[in-house]
Amino acid sequence: MNLLRHILQHRYLFKLLAILVLLLTIIYTKVIKKESIYTNETSFSGIVYKIKKNDTKTTIYLKSKEKLIVNYNDKLPKDINLGDTILVEGSLSKPQNNTIPNLFNYKKYLYYNDIFYIVKSNYIRKVANNTNIIYYLRNIISNRIESIKKSSEYLKIFILGDNSLIDKEVINSYRENGISHLFSISGMHISLFASVILFFLKRISYNNYNNYSIVILFLIFYSLLIGTSPSVLRSITMYILFCINKLFNLKIKKIDLMCIVLIIILLFKPFYIYNTSFQYSYIITFSLILFSNKIKIIKHKLLKPLYISLITFLVSMPLCIYNYYQVNFFSIILNIIFIPFVSIIIFPLTLITFIIPIFNNLLCFLINIMETITLFISKYKLGIIYFSKPSITLIVVYYITVFLFLYNKRYIYIFIIIIFHKYIIYFNPNIEVTVLDVKQGDSIFIKYPYNKVNVLIDTGGIINSNYEVASNITIPYLRSIGINKIDYLVLTHGDYDHMGEAVNLVNNFKVEKVIFNCGPYNDLEQELIKVLDKKKIKYYSCIKEVNIDKNKLYFLQTKVYDNENDNSNVIYTELSGYKFMFMGDVSSTTEKEIIDKYNLPDIDVLKVGHHGSRTSSSIEFINEINPGYSIISVGKNNRYGHPNKEVLDALEESKIYRTDQNGSIMFKINNNKLKIETCSP
Repeated sequence: MNLLRHILQHRYLFKLLAILVLLLTIIYTKVIKKESIYTNETSFSGIVYKIKKNDTKTTIYLKSKEKLIVNYNDKLPKDINLGDTILVEGSLSKPQNNTIPNLFNYKKYLYYNDIFYIVKSNYIRKVANNTNIIYYLRNIISNRIESIKKSSEYLKIFILGDNSLIDKEVINSYRENGISHLFSISGMHISLFASVILFFLKRISYNNYNNYSIVILFLIFYSLLIGTSPSVLRSITMYILFCINKLFNLKIKKIDLMCIVLIIILLFKPFYIYNTSFQYSYIITFSLILFSNKIKIIKHKLLKPLYISLITFLVSMPLCIYNYYQVNFFSIILNIIFIPFVSIIIFPLTLITFIIPIFNNLLCFLINIMETITLFISKYKLGIIYFSKPSITLIVVYYITVFLFLYNKRYIYIFIIIIFHKYIIYFNPNIEVTVLDVKQGDSIFIKYPYNKVNVLIDTGGIINSNYEVASNITIPYLRSIGINKIDYLVLTHGDYDHMGEAVNLVNNFKVEKVIFNCGPYNDLEQELIKVLDKKKIKYYSCIKEVNIDKNKLYFLQTKVYDNENDNSNVIYTELSGYKFMFMGDVSSTTEKEIIDKYNLPDIDVLKVGHHGSRTSSSIEFINEINPGYSIISVGKNNRYGHPNKEVLDALEESKIYRTDQNGSIMFKINNNKLKIETCSP
């Protein structure tokens, strides 16, 4: 045993092994290609292990030959519960990559969780009842929680680790304020569970081996009950190793225990390395242990939690910026307030309410206070600073800087890196034109060199849908590339698929000026004008040109027609010698008048008119401007049949890009050289 202790206390053993396993894991996950065993099956049988419901559909997570996600556009039969075996009929579809640069990649996320297909189902039938004790208990607990109205969403979070019932706006406010970690099962909750059980066991028995063994068995059982999420697996593995270390007096340092945890988890679950909850959970815990000696020497009751919160903030900041393009510096203070409030009051009270529902009103009252505070802070963006998405190299530099200078308390160097990252966009000499994939609609972003001017042509807008393009696509994308304002919002015309998100965008993002097309304002445009007047944002209509730095935007269509499409702004501009033309929704009638009126050169990049409709892009017009690249912004399988075959034939001499096939299309000009990138589904 003494020899074992001596080996285990080797100063560099576990650190070197952890680094080796980490490197091998990265290589392994990049080289290995996991494949699905399914091809084109239409019938699937499996066990239900998770159910999510919303107003429009039910999502079932199924353990079949491999894990599947089943989307069912109807109410789930009442007799189907967790653990039941069901028969599903439907069609397989592969999840898509992100079609907007930098945004969340759902396909990769599912791949890392061993899910390769989504099933669109219209028929579900139960085959057999649940026989698993774990699912049986989870159903009982879930039914018990749902019977406790008003606070059931928080009971589900803190007992079952399920946040699906929490209002989306509230969840977003927790994330923006940097306190979302408090509302998922993590080390704090596991430690509290274990401490409470251990407290009562020590009142019954003084045998530490038995007491800790019971706690370990309980935690293993609990992890099976709530599901072995990465943060739960990390927390429980750490606690078990801590117990073994203490019981057998192995004297392994806590920092080495963290290395062992990393080794164990990555050996069994190598793809957890890409899971954000695991990354957050591990890096924060590792850092607090690493700096534990510095924390201990702080005696002041207020300074100690402040220092802990500062460490947590700084080490999680690179991950936060990478995933959400923002950090909330106010979260350093918020965590000092919310951590004790949630861990000492809210969390224990949810457990008590689960057993004794009479405390439900008190719990709801405290939850309302908490939600009101966090929504207020989120509404006014207190403390939030936005950053562009960092490269992996910059993240490595961040962490080297944080760990080196946090250890020596030279915080100034950390903030130098932060300032450099914040303003790095002002050193970018590239011109970038990005045609965003906003489905059946238009939205084109132009970024001029050194972030001097930013122009957005149209906002997109999905007709008869609650999906918000501005909130889910435009604003996150702009944040991810470091853009904090739009200098010119140019609206080609008043159709919903071109300006339906304008009000949402103006209300949630800084816009300096708005340019309308010629002709009378329709209802959508008048609604936007009310918002512009309220916010005192300048707007113009039917203009001929705009001077932008050394470039100009020329508006070629200034005639008033009797229809909105032909009144569209048609925009021509030259960027570092490359000629761009954006056609809005004008028809061949307007196209003819434009080529008769102007002596147009050959166009390098043409945004094709009206999504490739047969009423636009006449052969005469295409032959006149001779586009090198033709961009069609169009929704997949749209009801209009866009783009039309005749249009595609007319454009056959140019290189055609389509947002339904290529995703967003980016034109980057540097040193007078044009580079084209796509973000394919």
